[in-house]
Amino acid sequence: MDRRQFVKDVLLWTAGVGLGVPCWKIAPVRAAPFPPLLGVVKGKDYRLLVEKAVTLVGGMAAFVKTGDTVVIKPNIGWDRSPEQAANTHPVVVRALAELALDAGAARVQVFDHTCNEKRRCYTNSGIIDELKKIGDPRIRWEHIDERKFVPVDIDRGKSLKRWEIYKDALAADCYINVPVAKHHGLSRLSLGLKNSMGVIGGNRGRLHHNLGQELADLATVVQPRLTLIDATRILLRNGPQGGRLDDVQVLDTVIASADPVAADAYGTTLFGMQPREIASTVAAYEMGLGEMDIDRMEIKTVQVG
Repeated sequence: MDRRQFVKDVLLWTAGVGLGVPCWKIAPVRAAPFPPLLGVVKGKDYRLLVEKAVTLVGGMAAFVKTGDTVVIKPNIGWDRSPEQAANTHPVVVRALAELALDAGAARVQVFDHTCNEKRRCYTNSGIIDELKKIGDPRIRWEHIDERKFVPVDIDRGKSLKRWEIYKDALAADCYINVPVAKHHGLSRLSLGLKNSMGVIGGNRGRLHHNLGQELADLATVVQPRLTLIDATRILLRNGPQGGRLDDVQVLDTVIASADPVAADAYGTTLFGMQPREIASTVAAYEMGLGEMDIDRMEIKTVQVG
């Protein structure tokens, strides 16, 4: 069954065809290619960084097909400027959107479940201004609509068995995860797996008691085809919100992979840490969701510009 037919069947079921409490059922996680392929690109031209990183892992056409609905999920959670490194860099988001449109996407949606006031986050992050420059009606930046959260059974979850997840993230033909790499006071780092918090509803604070495992559980149902970690500038301290430029280190780097665990594992090394130090990476690896051993990855590193 292809994804479009699967989503259609699920929508029918949740509309009342099925019995009992409506709840989304998610297809099994697809195994990523092994060894996982990573594109790591460094340089000052952020648009070029994104284009090259995506090319290194197969090109956008490997992830987006003609007519697809694409969701690009950045971190826009904080009322911060791009220089403060709390949100995904706006040029990185714009570059991914343009690549998706060029690959034939019928619609590109950009959204996040913000922590600070949503309009200020979207505006002060600089992301809306960059997306407006594209000038294409196929792209939409949207504030979260609370009515679109749907209950999802997490059949493979070890700690988390059911949660409300944003319907548009589940229904997309292609979900692209584009977190910013930063320090986090509870999870130590915020990378790709942590970025899934931006597509869930409910009392998100409840997840913090066993956060590493619960992020891994979420990863069994929130399944990006492509993860691109924005490490153009990283937040070393006082994350996830930051605010001080002294806490920011400019690395001019992006990391792309179809393997979300491998992307997070490599991203961890940018902070002088090892993947085994991040609970969500370990938990996701142990659940078979991807690779965390750097030595078992094919890493293509390129300097541009």
